[in-house]
Amino acid sequence: MSFVRSVVAVLLCCIMGAPGFAQTPELTGSDHPFLGWLTADYRARPMPRVSFQDSGRIDRIMRAGIIYLSLRDAIALALENNLDIEYARFNPRLQEANLLRASAGQLLRNVSNNISSGQQSAGLGVLASTQLGSGGTQVTSAGGQGGVLSGLSVQLAGSAIPNLDPVYFVQGQFVHNTTIETATNITGTNFLVTQYNSAITGVQQGLLTGTTVQLYMVNQLGVTQNSPYNMFSPYNQSSLNLNITQNLLQGFRPSVNNRAIRVAKDQLRIGDLTFKNQVMATVANVVGLYWDLVADDDSLKVKQQTLALETKLYQDNKRKAELGAIAPFDVIQSEAEMKSAQQDVTTQQMQVLQQETILKAVLTRSGLDRPDIVTARIVPTDHFEVPAQEPVQPVQDLITQAMASRPDVQQSAIGLEDSRITTKGVRDALLPQLQAFVNLSNSGLAGQINAIPVPVQLPNGETQLVARTPADVNPFFLGGYGSVLNQLFSRNFPNYSVGISLNIPIRNRAARADLITDQLNYRQQQIQDKQLRNGIRQNVINAAVAVTQAHSAYDTSVEARKLQEQTSAGTRRKYDLGTATILDVVLTQRDTTTRELAEVQARNAYAHARVNLESALGTVLQDYNVDIDQAKTGMVGREPDLIPAVPPGTVPKR
Repeated sequence: MSFVRSVVAVLLCCIMGAPGFAQTPELTGSDHPFLGWLTADYRARPMPRVSFQDSGRIDRIMRAGIIYLSLRDAIALALENNLDIEYARFNPRLQEANLLRASAGQLLRNVSNNISSGQQSAGLGVLASTQLGSGGTQVTSAGGQGGVLSGLSVQLAGSAIPNLDPVYFVQGQFVHNTTIETATNITGTNFLVTQYNSAITGVQQGLLTGTTVQLYMVNQLGVTQNSPYNMFSPYNQSSLNLNITQNLLQGFRPSVNNRAIRVAKDQLRIGDLTFKNQVMATVANVVGLYWDLVADDDSLKVKQQTLALETKLYQDNKRKAELGAIAPFDVIQSEAEMKSAQQDVTTQQMQVLQQETILKAVLTRSGLDRPDIVTARIVPTDHFEVPAQEPVQPVQDLITQAMASRPDVQQSAIGLEDSRITTKGVRDALLPQLQAFVNLSNSGLAGQINAIPVPVQLPNGETQLVARTPADVNPFFLGGYGSVLNQLFSRNFPNYSVGISLNIPIRNRAARADLITDQLNYRQQQIQDKQLRNGIRQNVINAAVAVTQAHSAYDTSVEARKLQEQTSAGTRRKYDLGTATILDVVLTQRDTTTRELAEVQARNAYAHARVNLESALGTVLQDYNVDIDQAKTGMVGREPDLIPAVPPGTVPKR
């Protein structure tokens, strides 16, 4: 009883030490200096933890609670800290793991190739913050066509892929059998007791040619029976077996069996393209958010300038009314306009703060957890300049450039090729299963003379128990396990079998349905590929037209603003001379503010039109000098831009 308790205690300790009872949230591994090389394939290899610490760049561009941010530094911060890019960095590594899995002959696991478009800019109004949720979580496909053209094709149908990792197996057991016999003329007893130790060990290997090789050895050691008729007891019996099975129809040839490996290699390219696509989307998003902040700052300056003018007009009118030069109504009207301008400044200040918060969230990993960054203000150091003349480039050249540069076009082409590869396996499954097999085995047996006397009937009819002597048995079978091995490798008792196995499914409807499904899916992918290319052409044309129109609108807004400034100056002179009313001044100032804001918006619209064209062409990384290798590592070698020398008190108040 104590022995049973000890065994149970040991088993419970082993179970409690199993990985399933662990409570740690992450896999960890340890080095074993003596058996590390042997157990490396059977131990967890921990992946590096994700760091949520921001890079030091943001601290180097922050002074006295102000972040002096250039566009180049904004892009660099995004490459170093943006979580969408950090998330996409795992895609190539996941694809490498998929290739490792396919190299073992296993099915591919699903890896998402979707990308995040980033956050949207703040809008006017108190409830503008409600826009951030949808913008921040918006997810689009890498190719804009859903998961079909993402390049991933999980093989769920078709002929079976052989297991390419060799498998070593071993089995041992102790056997004690008691068989009740109804007659004693065969075994010499009514209950035959057999006892032995069994051990089976071998190795199995699958090949890309559709071949399966199995080499194994079966041992029965120390076999004892209580039968006096056995010549040997105890004895050892073994067999060495070699089985070779070759597919001749279904599952034959490497081009069918290595399809998962070929797809996995293509997925390595898909992973790189997905990461590149995410970097492009994030950079374009950061550029748009940056120019929106610049536009919000410019709009705030316009409204602050308007407030200053309205305040001055109110103060001047107040003094004139005290002197009796104007009616009190003019003071009331000018005060109302001043209050309205104050409200506009307050609203614009709120939008600027919202835009700064959005930009901080995009450029940091944990910046919103740091009070110093949360309270810091962002001062953009770059200002967008609209070129005097738009460069002329044929639309067809732009389309050709987009087709050659955009990652989603390459992803679509790889996805189509992977579908063709996997369809080979589905087509191969239409064939019957025809296998040729060869089984070779050698047997051996050796033991000691059975010590149980054998009953011998004498001429007088009496039975006498006689002990066996070496002369009564074949000396070839006398010996131990070494004699058994000698018989095995000397092939004293060979066995051979060769044959074929044919399995023909009647009607074969499942395989035919799988092939039809794959062919139809491939046709749909071709349609989606055409839609993608048509959409790119349309987007390039529309983006080019939008740039031209935005440039024209900006030129018009500049001219309108200049003319309105002249009109406003003239109206104020007339008002000072008494030939214009306060209503004329108010309306003229409103129009001036509107024209100035329209110019700011037109400039920002042109900046966004340029970014949209760059995104449509797939040239975002080249246009903003982004090194994709530095983006992969998350370390930008370029030093931050110098903080501009701003005299005290000249930083604009918001």
